[in-house]
Amino acid sequence: MKTIQKPKLSVVDDRTGKKYELPIENRSIWAVDLKQIKVDEEDRGLYSYDPAFLNTTSCKSSITFIDGEKGILLYRGYPIEQLAEKKKYLEVAYLLIYGDLPNRRQYTEWDEEIKRHLRVNPAINYMMWALPKTSHPMPTIISAIAGLSCLNPEAKNVTDPDTRQLEIIRLIAKMPTLAAWAYRHSRDLPPVDPDPELSYTGNFLAMLFQEGNKKYQPNPAIEKALDILFTLHADHEQNCSTTAMRVIGSSHADPFAAAAGAAAGLSGPRHGGANEEVLKMLRKIGSKDRVGAHIKHVKEGEEKLMGFGHRVYKNYDPRAKIIKEAATKVFEVTGTNPLLEIAIELERIALEDEYFVKRKLYPNVDFYSGLIYEAIGIPTEMFTVLFAVARMSGWMAQWREFLLDPEQKIARPRQIYLGRGLRSVPD
Repeated sequence: MKTIQKPKLSVVDDRTGKKYELPIENRSIWAVDLKQIKVDEEDRGLYSYDPAFLNTTSCKSSITFIDGEKGILLYRGYPIEQLAEKKKYLEVAYLLIYGDLPNRRQYTEWDEEIKRHLRVNPAINYMMWALPKTSHPMPTIISAIAGLSCLNPEAKNVTDPDTRQLEIIRLIAKMPTLAAWAYRHSRDLPPVDPDPELSYTGNFLAMLFQEGNKKYQPNPAIEKALDILFTLHADHEQNCSTTAMRVIGSSHADPFAAAAGAAAGLSGPRHGGANEEVLKMLRKIGSKDRVGAHIKHVKEGEEKLMGFGHRVYKNYDPRAKIIKEAATKVFEVTGTNPLLEIAIELERIALEDEYFVKRKLYPNVDFYSGLIYEAIGIPTEMFTVLFAVARMSGWMAQWREFLLDPEQKIARPRQIYLGRGLRSVPD
């Protein structure tokens, strides 16, 4: 029987002339294999240096696949375009966590379990109301997620399958309630109890906007658009917040603590706050006839083109196309956002301009999402909170996958020390 030779990378160390063969698996080499490359026995071996993890994999995952060159995004093998069109967010959440779309019975049970855990202990609301009303909703919700750890001490048993299952459901279920509470706190409005008769997304809208005791009925077009946005934001490979979820989870911290850390990572303007920056840019431009001048300032390095370009995508972000279509349907209900005309003109010029085409700067998911949120009536400071609501399913899927991966240990990256050598403390 013919033996199949596994591919290897041959490396010659110019310092010693020695040759090394490093096995290649899944288009990668094991970083620890570099440790064998030494000048002498006292040498601790070669490291790989990769600030910001530009070309370093930290895990093997079966959840999300991105081909940035072709503009492809798959959840568990399903194209994001098909999922956004045909499936509800909760179905997609189930898919991310368990690997397959739920059948009718599985979805009914899943939906019922989520609805059973919508309510949040009033202690968390008291904690929120102890914070200044001027607080940004993101640190408020980060505090609330962490606070759930105090109320669910059993969550620390992360190696127990039943505990993991319960905490996954709790976190996905309670995020809309926490987010709505954070919003209403900032508006000095009383909290609204969850309504299990509504859908996951419809219930969230009700908890945001219900007035008095009058039952809120979400507009179907707005409810659908928000559900699509939740699906588009549910997971996106090993980004900053997801990596934080895995790194914190690697210590076997409970999922509430890990999720609070992930939300903290999301809160920065380079990650979850980008759509806020898009709206600021569009308002600063002010009118369609001033778009050309802004483009000129971008080329000269005087301004930034927010909502364009992505670390991963070197093509049109597939999520941006879906959001643009959803925006049209929302504006049929709410009326057109005056900033839309500016956004469309900005996109048109940028996609035709050689400067941006050469640099592969295409609209990303943040470019149009803020326009939808604003049309719905959600203030800009809540945009990242909505991102966190949607991303919780992805964080929990990644957390669960990490804990079940026998190759994973507690995260502990190496460093290259450039400080002083050994020296004595003076008398």
